[in-house]
Amino acid sequence: MTTLLHVSASPRGEASESLAIARAFVGAFRKANPAASVDEWDLWDGSLPDFGPEGAGAKMRIFAGEQPVGPQEVAWHRARLAFERFAAADLYLFSLPMWNAGIPYIAKQFIDVVSQPGMVFGFDPEAGYSGLLEGRRAVVVYTSAVYGEDRPPAFGSDFQQPYFENWLNWAGITDVSSIAFRPNLAVADAEPGRSAAHEAARRMGAEFGRMPLRRAS
Repeated sequence: MTTLLHVSASPRGEASESLAIARAFVGAFRKANPAASVDEWDLWDGSLPDFGPEGAGAKMRIFAGEQPVGPQEVAWHRARLAFERFAAADLYLFSLPMWNAGIPYIAKQFIDVVSQPGMVFGFDPEAGYSGLLEGRRAVVVYTSAVYGEDRPPAFGSDFQQPYFENWLNWAGITDVSSIAFRPNLAVADAEPGRSAAHEAARRMGAEFGRMPLRRAS
């Protein structure tokens, strides 16, 4: 069975533009593939563990070829559970609003929790990093209320999309599509851009629903 994981990084609920676009995608995906499973992961729901001193200590032990013990083992177990939920999916949908030119801190926390050696990446002293999530596809919904590619520098910079897609590629997810809705708050009518983003989401959702899986089961 195909599994789509929607990872939402917006805390704004019904007021969220990125979440509304993602829901349009999911609706079309479900219609195209009724047998598929959809896992909705709201990163603000309290299920994402932190990754502080104990987690960092555990990671360094793993790098050294050792096993974490005590509180470090607990932190490592929690990180693995989060990774396993992430890795169980075949297809990914991320809804990602822009915060201060980048991504919400909860999305960075998600990256730091699941990006562990032997999980998201492998490492060779001579060859460097290798992504371990090859064969999966992702769609990312990017929203911003002020920044836009056609606006002058005073309207902000984009460290959101380049950073996030660099992480996806580093993890081995290279088939990445995006949907952007970047209205200027000074412009009264954002509806044309909103409608275009929702239409793109429905189109991509239907396409994803019809796509055959690429990764080995």
